[in-house]
Amino acid sequence: QVQLVESGGGLVQAGGSLRLSCAASGRFFSTYVMGWFRLAPGKEREFVAAISASGESSLYADSAKGRFNISRDNAKKMVYLQINSLSPEDTAKYYCAAATGRMLLGSYRHYSWWGQGTQVTVSS
Repeated sequence: QVQLVESGGGLVQAGGSLRLSCAASGRFFSTYVMGWFRLAPGKEREFVAAISASGESSLYADSAKGRFNISRDNAKKMVYLQINSLSPEDTAKYYCAAATGRMLLGSYRHYSWWGQGTQVTVSS
């Protein structure tokens, strides 16, 4: 079992940057694959990025490559999502999620635990 709490969202101008954080509880955090998803109004939940349990491997959605960076600190039980060159199209609620297993997958069905999300709003 793991509980996840996201933070770091907010209102930012286009071109700016944000670093989202996800604080996890539970004994086995370092064994979980962690992912970030986002949900924008009128759109389906979208995979953004995932990182392996060790942090050595990562997977990005095509839309996230080059501007997004996922990282983790297992000692602190934290996962981060750095977002650069923000655009209004990045406006969404961003969710942190945890999955058992070793595979990095972009399907939300793969993830068992979810946070409540943090809102990112980008103004033009």
